[in-house]
Amino acid sequence: MAKLIHSMIRVLDEKRSVAFYEAAFGLSVKDKLDFESFCLIYMVSDQSAFELELTINKERTEPYDLGDGYGHLALVVDDLEAAREQVIAAGAEPRDIVDFRPAGTRVARFFFVADPDGYQIEVIEKGGRFS
Repeated sequence: MAKLIHSMIRVLDEKRSVAFYEAAFGLSVKDKLDFESFCLIYMVSDQSAFELELTINKERTEPYDLGDGYGHLALVVDDLEAAREQVIAAGAEPRDIVDFRPAGTRVARFFFVADPDGYQIEVIEKGGRFS
């Protein structure tokens, strides 16, 4: 049986990225592995054991090309409006809240926001299959 444990993204600026995920989503650094040419930072929330791994390549000076294959990370929150205000307070510019009802019945309420490196994050209100 497999168990999902983390997802990795490459970030340009360690301090900026850690500060964003702390302020916007309440994640905290669980572990940091510092090597000569790169650093791995594992961040978690108190709601889940799943980790976000930030990889910092120390000699990198240019932003990463996210390409056309990356989708998004998703987080579930109890209070969508409060989460959106927290993201704004963290200095980000979230998109509008979407009440997704493709066949008339609500599937989800959510908004998207980009992190400092341009990675898209979907913030979903808890409910239904997103609990």
